[in-house]
Amino acid sequence: MKDTSNNEFKLGSFEDAGEQFPGAVFGDTVVDLRTVLPGITRIGDLFADWDAHLEKIGTIDPAAAGSRRLAGLGVLPPVQPVGTIIAAGANYREHVIQMSVAHKLGTEGADARQLAADAAAEIDERGRTGDPYIWTGIPSAVCGAYDDVQLPDVGGDIDWELELGVVIGRRAHRVSAADAMDHVAGYTIVNDVTSRALVPRTDIAMMGTDWFRSKNQPTFFPVGPYVVPRRFVPDLSKLRIRLSLNGQMMQDALVDDLLFDIPSLIAYASSVAVLQPGDVLITGSPAGNGSHWGRFLRDGDVMEASISGLGTQRSPVRGPSGQLPPWYADRPVALAAAGGSVA
Repeated sequence: MKDTSNNEFKLGSFEDAGEQFPGAVFGDTVVDLRTVLPGITRIGDLFADWDAHLEKIGTIDPAAAGSRRLAGLGVLPPVQPVGTIIAAGANYREHVIQMSVAHKLGTEGADARQLAADAAAEIDERGRTGDPYIWTGIPSAVCGAYDDVQLPDVGGDIDWELELGVVIGRRAHRVSAADAMDHVAGYTIVNDVTSRALVPRTDIAMMGTDWFRSKNQPTFFPVGPYVVPRRFVPDLSKLRIRLSLNGQMMQDALVDDLLFDIPSLIAYASSVAVLQPGDVLITGSPAGNGSHWGRFLRDGDVMEASISGLGTQRSPVRGPSGQLPPWYADRPVALAAAGGSVA
């Protein structure tokens, strides 16, 4: 998608005194797009004519448009309505190696050095001859960049995975890698929170893993705070991904270790499914997850996460509610199979 706007800005969804509105962020001020673009009531409406809308937004004089102060506004997931999360797993080479060592994935009895070497060989071969690994996240699991992350009552070892999010702006089906970036509207930040305890399905080993229950709990996808149009991010490889836990840096990497790049991910995903405007492709997480550090999320933790130029998230962590879902309250065997209560 060709971007022709003039002034740099970010896009987001905001709330003020209970009223939600789409906004363009210029520095520390926000312009309500409803006042300058007739018919635009939410960010998703922009996709119908993205280039023309960006051009118009780029000419806005925030002072003349009656902007509001960003401070004090509620910040929602930036794209409303929230789309599907199209997620690429095992897509950072060093991350895959770390996870293989942490979870002892490989030859039984192999030491850490051998596990790492085997994982490196395997991922390099997959990059040459294999396909990306893609799964989906549902909109109800998405929360805002400053919302609490709620730990579940079933399923422990809650991990963080900070990722670059690619916002789809144009319907994509069976597109080539060469044409894939024409379907990108912009970029955002996504923290792909995961219950590691719920990933394996020990009760049905032939199915292997369960990404639905381990990744789609409410608040498990903090997204935003903004969408930055693609034209304002000229070199993705220079973006720096950082996540700290209670002030201690856990992830700190550049977006230059992808096994499959963004055009390849879009081409592959669109070879299977129709990607819709407002969907967010998350591209994998770099090294430094809780599984590597042997430290998972606890009540009272605070995650602070950023990607250079895209903004910052701050996610307080809240403990389990102490009330089991009826499915597990009435089925002790199923509860045990899922690892038991974490309250």
